[in-house]
Amino acid sequence: MHARLLSSPSHASASSSSLPFAAGQPCRASWRPRPNRGPTSPPPPPLSLRARASMNPAPPPQGEQPVHGVTNTVVGVLGGGQLGKMLCQAASQMGVRMAILDPLEDCPASSVCHEHVVGSFNDGETVSEFAKRCGVLTVEIEHVDAVTLEKLEKQGIDCEPKASTIMIIQDKYRQKTHFSKFGIPLPDFLEVDTLSSIEKAGEMFGYPLMVKSKRLAYDGRGNAVAHNKNELSSVVASLGGFEHGLYVERWTSFVKELSVIVARSRDGSTVCYPVVETIHKDNICHVVEAPAEVPDKIKKLATNVAEKAIKSLEGAGVFAVELFLTQDNQVLLNEVAPRPHNSGHHTIESCYTSQYEQHLRAVLGLPLGDPSMKAPAAIMYNILGEDEGEAGFTLAHQLIERALDISGASVHWYAKPEIRKQRKMGHITIVGPSKFSVKARLDKLLQREAYDPMKVKPRAAIIMGSDSDLPVMKDAAVVLKKFNVPFELTIVSAHRTPERMYHYALSAKERGIEVIIAGMVASLTSVPVIGVPIMTSSLHGTDSLLSIVQMPKGIPVATVAIGNAENAGLLAVRMLASRDPELWDKSTEYQQDLRDIVLEKAKRLEELGWEEYSKLYLKKH
Repeated sequence: MHARLLSSPSHASASSSSLPFAAGQPCRASWRPRPNRGPTSPPPPPLSLRARASMNPAPPPQGEQPVHGVTNTVVGVLGGGQLGKMLCQAASQMGVRMAILDPLEDCPASSVCHEHVVGSFNDGETVSEFAKRCGVLTVEIEHVDAVTLEKLEKQGIDCEPKASTIMIIQDKYRQKTHFSKFGIPLPDFLEVDTLSSIEKAGEMFGYPLMVKSKRLAYDGRGNAVAHNKNELSSVVASLGGFEHGLYVERWTSFVKELSVIVARSRDGSTVCYPVVETIHKDNICHVVEAPAEVPDKIKKLATNVAEKAIKSLEGAGVFAVELFLTQDNQVLLNEVAPRPHNSGHHTIESCYTSQYEQHLRAVLGLPLGDPSMKAPAAIMYNILGEDEGEAGFTLAHQLIERALDISGASVHWYAKPEIRKQRKMGHITIVGPSKFSVKARLDKLLQREAYDPMKVKPRAAIIMGSDSDLPVMKDAAVVLKKFNVPFELTIVSAHRTPERMYHYALSAKERGIEVIIAGMVASLTSVPVIGVPIMTSSLHGTDSLLSIVQMPKGIPVATVAIGNAENAGLLAVRMLASRDPELWDKSTEYQQDLRDIVLEKAKRLEELGWEEYSKLYLKKH
């Protein structure tokens, strides 16, 4: 079967075995079957445009048809890049049929979709014809023909998210104006259309000054920085001139870039994924850390800003909200993507519902899935082209080969036919029991120097009233070190440094502390506290023990025997191990070793008899 060129198929013609085209109409797209070719199969006929698609695609279901999978609805996607590919992979697990419209015959999604239409998603006629083959239309790139989408919606075509949303997002200045109307915190911005207006903006906002193109700006493209008034002309020229459409933003001194993936259903309800930190290289997202290491109040603020922004838009789907965290703990919206996003790749392995499955659920009107993380920590590393041609492919494949030897690592290769410097060719996600472990594994992958534990945020804290407690409390430190638990050990005197104790306890949770070994701060923190009674000269530690076990109701403190800081360390390990599979295995192994030691002693005692055993093993006692 060979491909036929097509202009305007009706639902009736789409369900037939051939697809006639109207005479005199320009060819906008093509379809061809994707058979299983054997080694002797003849090559396909040479065509300038070929589609990897069934010649007989199923039309949107009519009447009572049996459902095979979660739905019979065909999901059409404008764009067939890596996001489209991962959407198709998620769809295949759900039994959802995917149709892709993309101008590249060998686009990443072409190998995994139900059908691939080769054609431009910026051509109104092609998009209109493509839409007739689909039950719902969505996007994996926002640079599509939104005017045609708006017309299609008026004709009853189901587009998610809505054309109005795509139009707002396509123009970054319009996007900023829209969000400002809804009270979303933003960097100060201003439209500029003459040299005089941009010079006034420089006087108003100061330098450096961020100058941006309104449209077709992504991955750092379409952005430029003027460090002083003299650079304005050259910066404007580099962006195509004022006729290209420009605006400026006040320079934002941020301490971190954050992102929140928000899913919105057809009924307007939303769910938010955990806040992540994005780390960029040459303005391109390079690493994503999940969850972000920021205080809970910042996570709540970021989530609130993201959710409010998305609720101001129309349509269902997954949206990515990129944010700046400033030095004074403000969260400012940078920009929004109306589709799955680079900052959500990790959700495939780290969350109960990936952003791709979630997007399909949302646009199809299915219940939204659980966005929470099923792994304690994850890190996503973009495979960016480091060289051109085969040299670039060689370097990328060397990285992949190393990743296959990393525990918790998953490789995603996009299968793009060409590699260029800084082009996104794939990504690697590493999941693990803690941020410490995934960062250490990333260092191994990148062949960097070993991760420095002193730079890792501690998970446990050992605090003493004075240095005289160190001979006892060091035993807890030995245990934590044995189990590779990052910790800090310090002196906090309730009597001599009450302000320090107060600040230390209140900030513990925000600094990542999960358990504290010491009793005097329990009333100031919600972090679990383990008290260690210290031996005293007068009452032999009973006074210390009684002060711990007689804490008032509502102030729980665990405790151990007098002077037994080793058990305090082991108890802390068990608390952490309850949500850390790797640490749980180590803790279980430690307990098994203790059991084996006792059994070995019992065996020897029985073999040697008590008298000989005493001579050999109890001499020191």
